[in-house]
Amino acid sequence: MVQVKWFDRKFDFSAEQNILPAVIARLSGTTARLEEKLRTIDPTVLSVRINNTWTIKENIGHLSDLEPLWQGRLEDILNDEVELRPTDLQNRKTTEANHDAKSVEVLLSEFKQLREKTVDRLKSLTEEQAFRSALHPRLKTPMRTMDLFLFVAEHDDHHLARIDELGRLLKDGGK
Repeated sequence: MVQVKWFDRKFDFSAEQNILPAVIARLSGTTARLEEKLRTIDPTVLSVRINNTWTIKENIGHLSDLEPLWQGRLEDILNDEVELRPTDLQNRKTTEANHDAKSVEVLLSEFKQLREKTVDRLKSLTEEQAFRSALHPRLKTPMRTMDLFLFVAEHDDHHLARIDELGRLLKDGGK
């Protein structure tokens, strides 16, 4: 089964109830799910590139690369900015970071520290803050705090699914 490309995804942010507590639980579990996935993948293939796409390590590093963006966008919403800060749609930070040179333990540790900071900040919000919003610059749709972090959780899952796919392909010899 082929996964839809991230930039082709459509999102529905119509929840009227405060879903932020469930989203926080999901975000908190990303590191553990990532660690579990990596237990089943041969460590010698973590830096193998298939069809000029990111390696498994680069997918992990990308999650860390974007965490400051998510944190910054949260501050944009809380500071009543009209529009969320933009991101580099070419993902140069990930492409140039040389994540393959790092150990998987370092990559996981970096992500875990950054994500814990995000989750701790989210846990301190009020219900009113969960419903504040700003315009997403690419999607051109308002995003409430809970929508933004549902988007982040979906992004996490997108990369976890990609890691699954790469692990499967590499186990089968890249076929």
